[in-house]
Amino acid sequence: MKAYELMVMLNPTLDEEAREAIVVKIQGLVTDGGGVLDNLESWGKRKLAFEIDDLTEGDYLVLDFHTEPAAIAEIDRVLHITDAVLRYMLVRREDRG
Repeated sequence: MKAYELMVMLNPTLDEEAREAIVVKIQGLVTDGGGVLDNLESWGKRKLAFEIDDLTEGDYLVLDFHTEPAAIAEIDRVLHITDAVLRYMLVRREDRG
């Protein structure tokens, strides 16, 4: 398995229940593909440098996980079609030990 880092920017207007559902969905994407979630950090709402869809804030999550490279395509596909996800960045990282 390889190590990955995923940063997700969610719509800040989501209520807490909808936000939690998205977090559970993302965690499920990682674990359903046989991956292991190492760390989940919620950075909360941050001001954006420029407006995205008339929004000036974003709600950030950062996940560190290990999974097989074949599972990345499915994670990418689902994040791309999820309306509550404004932006995301998925990168392979060197294992931090």
